[in-house]
Amino acid sequence: AQLTETGGGLVQPGGSLRLSCADSESTISRCTWAWFRQAEGKQREAVAGINLSGSTVYSNSVKGRFAISVDSTKRSLYLQMTSLEPGCTAMYYCAADSRCWGPVSFLHSEAYRTWGQGTQVTVSS
Repeated sequence: AQLTETGGGLVQPGGSLRLSCADSESTISRCTWAWFRQAEGKQREAVAGINLSGSTVYSNSVKGRFAISVDSTKRSLYLQMTSLEPGCTAMYYCAADSRCWGPVSFLHSEAYRTWGQGTQVTVSS
């Protein structure tokens, strides 16, 4: 797999987690990245996106609680999640693309051609 997510796990409500996504494909330069999530029985939804310029976009459900960042030299994407609640329970996927999309496209899954396998986040007491 080109993208590998880590950092998921079980956390209590109100807790924090930091997800990481490592890009093993060194021959492709990425320009736009994002995190998506899919809860059991629900459709996949966008969480946050970022581009090489550092522009970020967040879904309304996580704004102010999650922070997306990218280290292009390390070819790694991160998602710092705080104030987690049971509704955040889902499989979290990172996505990346070599095309440089503007912020209006960050939260659209069609913008990304490369996806990871996901890491499970469970928020429960």
